[in-house]
Formats: sequence, C-alpha cells, structure tokens
Amino acid sequence: MTTHDAPGPGVRVALDELLALVAHARGTRLAEVRSAAQRSGPHGSRWRGRGVDFRESRIYQAGDDIRHMDWRVTARSGRPHTKLFEEEREHGLLVLVDLNPGMRFGTRTRFKSVQAARAAALLAWIATAGGDRVGAIGFGGGIRGEVKPAGGRRGALHVLRALRDWDAAAIGVAEPLSAALERTRRLLRPGMRLVVVSDGFSADVAASAVLARLGARHELGMVLVADPLELAPPPPGRYALSLGGARRLLDFGERRLRDAWPHPFAAIRERLREDVVRARGRVVDVTTDGDVRRAIAPLTARPVAPKDSSA
Repeated sequence: MTTHDAPGPGVRVALDELLALVAHARGTRLAEVRSAAQRSGPHGSRWRGRGVDFRESRIYQAGDDIRHMDWRVTARSGRPHTKLFEEEREHGLLVLVDLNPGMRFGTRTRFKSVQAARAAALLAWIATAGGDRVGAIGFGGGIRGEVKPAGGRRGALHVLRALRDWDAAAIGVAEPLSAALERTRRLLRPGMRLVVVSDGFSADVAASAVLARLGARHELGMVLVADPLELAPPPPGRYALSLGGARRLLDFGERRLRDAWPHPFAAIRERLREDVVRARGRVVDVTTDGDVRRAIAPLTARPVAPKDSSA
C-alpha cells in the first residue's frame, strides 16, 4: 500500500474518465430536498417584495408594502389585494471538492482524490442534464480554485477540466473545511445546493457552525469518501506503508492493533456526518473501489409521491 504520486491508473484524475461518466447521468436528476428556506417550492419561495416573476395576489395584510397593491383585483373584488412575487432563485449546484494531502491515498482501485473527482464529475453531469447550472470549488493541497456556475455541457466541462487541473497541481498544504465553506458564499446564490466531497479529515471544529448557517439557506449534500483500509484492517501480516516519503512497518498480526484500527477513522467520518445531518443535509458514502453511481443514488433519487388518501 502506498501513497506516492507515481503516475498510473487510479492515481491521477483522468479527463477521459470523467467525460465517460456522462453516460451515467442520462435520465437522472438531483433529488429535491426542501429546506426551511425553500418550503414554498423546489426552486422558488413566496417572498413579500420585488422578485423576478409575479406569483399571485392575495388580500392585503398589515405590513404589506403599499407599492405592491394590486389595484385591478382590488377594484374588481372591492377588497384590498397585494401582489406577491417569486423570489429570485438560481437553479444550480456547487460542488466543494477536498484536495488535501490525505485524499492522495488508496489501497484499492484508486486514490480517494480520484474517486472524489469522479463523484463530483458525475454530479456535474447530472445537474446540467437536469437544466441546472454547475460550479465547483477546490480546497486543500494549496488549491484555492473556483469555477463559476454555468449551464449546459460547457458548464460541466469547465468543472471537469478544473478537477483534472487541481488534482495535478495539488501539493502538501492543508486547508480546513471551515475556511473552504466560507469561500462558497462567493458563488452560492439563493436556491442553489451545495455538495461537499471529502474524506472528512479536513473537518475542523469551526466547520460545524458554518454548515449550520449554510444549511439554513441551502440544500446540503455530503459525499464521504473512504478507503477500505480505513474501514477494516487488512489480513494479519506485516505491511510497509509509505507516506510523504517516510516509510513505516505496521504489524497487523497484533490483535490489539487490528481491533483498534478502524475506530479513529470512523470517529472522523461520524463527526462530520452528524454535523451535516444537523444542518438538514443528506450524507452518502463511497469507497475507493465502490460504484460511485450507486453511492450517490440517494442524492439523485426522485421523491416518493404521497399516496392518495381518497383511494
């Protein structure tokens, strides 16, 4: 098991692999999970004041802006009415991708960094296929990149190329998740959703509060990436581990090491999972050797229509 940066399949993000994921996006849409800020509809909310589109007229209530009086309906009905407008909301997805040094690790099939890019790319294809705009922010590894949300195939391609370029340029400089989340405010607009793709190791204490603030205004999603070695120890034996140029020998023949091994990794993931769930977000898991399309299915599942009680 190694974490070196030697070129090879699964070690670096390949643009052709990300492009091929478009085939898995056809006929799929991001699920609508209404947050407190979006209760009146999947892309719009009732807003007292000037928006972009007229929604309806209703009977005047104390505190309504007299400038929005609907004089035509008022004259016709004999009762004062005011106009309501659709709040301006931008249909879109922003993907926040973790490029910290810990993501450059893998023992099965590919590095976590590569699987993270694949998940982000598939989400980008799904978003644009559904008519949404898509943008991305890369953080960690010395990367502070961003791709402004854009629609159509061109929007998805901008994200894919950035994922490849960020992966190639990332170095051993860490950035906490809280700082990256704060940067999302520059690109997030009302109505947009945010999906974070990370292994959770970048999550700091401050990230919890930022997630809570973002969750009050936007739909949140989390793709937690893990390597199988973080979920369970390997078979008994001695293993050489290379990390950042340093070499260590781990003896997994020791029962104590085998029993304790997965707990620290699980604690990191669960702490971030709880923060996202408290922020009304949805969390999915994917391993480096897992099926990324199946893993993110809960983020793309269509909501179940309520049963007709009159039937």
